[in-house]
Amino acid sequence: MPDRPSVKTQSGLPEGGKARRVYLQLHDEIARGVYPVGDILPGEQKLAAALNVSRVTVRRALDALDADGLIERRAGAGTRVRASTATPSMAADFTTLMPQVVEMGQTTTARLLSFSYGLPPTGVAAAMKLGSQARVQTAVRLRLVEGQAFSHLTTYVPEAIAENYTEAELATTPLFRLLERSGVEVETADQSVSATLASPDVAEVLGLSVGAPLLSLNRVVRDVDGRGVEYLAALYRPDMFKLEMMLSRVGAGEGRHWEPVVNKAMQEAAE
Repeated sequence: MPDRPSVKTQSGLPEGGKARRVYLQLHDEIARGVYPVGDILPGEQKLAAALNVSRVTVRRALDALDADGLIERRAGAGTRVRASTATPSMAADFTTLMPQVVEMGQTTTARLLSFSYGLPPTGVAAAMKLGSQARVQTAVRLRLVEGQAFSHLTTYVPEAIAENYTEAELATTPLFRLLERSGVEVETADQSVSATLASPDVAEVLGLSVGAPLLSLNRVVRDVDGRGVEYLAALYRPDMFKLEMMLSRVGAGEGRHWEPVVNKAMQEAAE
């Protein structure tokens, strides 16, 4: 199994449920610009009263925000919101995500964390419509942009397809390219997006606090015969990756509604 990459983690959530709630609320308000860069946060006593917690709880939350580099605390000068450290980021158009996945594999790097063969989880087998004894290759990879990890990817590929490429190739070549080389003709994909929290293992490699919010994307890729050829469970850092969608108002009268605008250049790239 490849060595785990060495990643610096953040300070972590403060101890105590109330302190974590205050930390997450202030973190979210800073991220949304409620408190823009340079603003002075309300004092500990005002925050404690507004949030219905003790000053000790507020102080723990502020200490964690300070350790994460989001605020700067100076005696007599108050608590000021700091400019966030510039980090590389990735964005994808949700309506044309499939071709962009290929492009992303060419413009970013990946580290293989684990590689094995065996029975898939029940939910994965059902989504891919695999038999009860069907074996898959399970690979866990970390994708990086400019050397910084932004996504944690777990893929499941039927053994009959996966045996056409090696562990070393998976560590250096985008999976879509390997599937195509194996003779797979990708036809459709079902995908869903939700939110989740970082488990200890995922938080460690992504450089996040345990329990930090993550963007979760699950996708089942099918071939021309409707067979599942890949199941992807992807976790993304929301501060480094976002899904975008352009909408257009179409129709007339009561039937007027919003529809996604497909990026023509990316659509052509997929054809």
